[in-house]
Amino acid sequence: MLLAQVSDLHLRPVGLAADRVVETNMLAERAFRAIARMRPTVDAVLLSGDLTESGVMAEYEVLVALLGRHIGCPVLAIPGNHDQRENFCARLAHLPGVIEDSEFVQYTHDLGPLRLVMLDTVVPGAAHGQLCARRLEWLERTLSEAPAKPTIIVMHHPPFDCGIAHMDRIKLMEPEEFVAIVGRHPEVRRILCGHVHRPATTRIAHAIAMIAPSIAHQVALDLDPAGPSAFVMEPAAFQLHYVDAGGEVVSHIAYVEDFPGPFPFVAGADHADD
Repeated sequence: MLLAQVSDLHLRPVGLAADRVVETNMLAERAFRAIARMRPTVDAVLLSGDLTESGVMAEYEVLVALLGRHIGCPVLAIPGNHDQRENFCARLAHLPGVIEDSEFVQYTHDLGPLRLVMLDTVVPGAAHGQLCARRLEWLERTLSEAPAKPTIIVMHHPPFDCGIAHMDRIKLMEPEEFVAIVGRHPEVRRILCGHVHRPATTRIAHAIAMIAPSIAHQVALDLDPAGPSAFVMEPAAFQLHYVDAGGEVVSHIAYVEDFPGPFPFVAGADHADD
């Protein structure tokens, strides 16, 4: 089974760029086309937040149109800090689980041997993320319902520092209880995040926690604590998660852009066999 994790689309109303220069709608269309061409085909697309730049209804209309043109498999989505939960739920109510909870966009979805737990970390009007008591209680209860099933948690804000100071200031705040909950549930195999616009990996309790790159612009890799907030137009990419029959997960970075090749490995006449 293959899961494509697409993050930080920052879609805009038709004709407008994000941050004055990034043609995010075009870049998102390229990414969805690349996913649609994949063989074997992708079994689900995970949208890990910041689907839009401003959360206005016109931006969600762009998303719905893009998905309709290119994606035929299930789409599982959560909001990010650039989204507006009310508009998100109103326009994406047809997607699995989006309006299952009366207050937050949080739900579970079973795919083959795997359970996906989609977790809402948004604080309205703020860039950082947080999990209130109700969301933490929901997470504990939800994980306890299927302790034997391999599980992936999908959330927008990473619950760890990545070393990019301006992004660490707006990560998931006060993550200690979240980490403790994961530690009590060995079935959690992956924690998949967005928000940072570049890949990073660490461990949370026993689980592997990963940040996906953006399919649009990337945050500059600046590990100077005084470094400015800035982005670069590095190659757009998404995460591709391969899940075997037992629910074990292997994660790849898949680039949207086409590159020369593939070329066969053909040894030259002067190649010495070991």
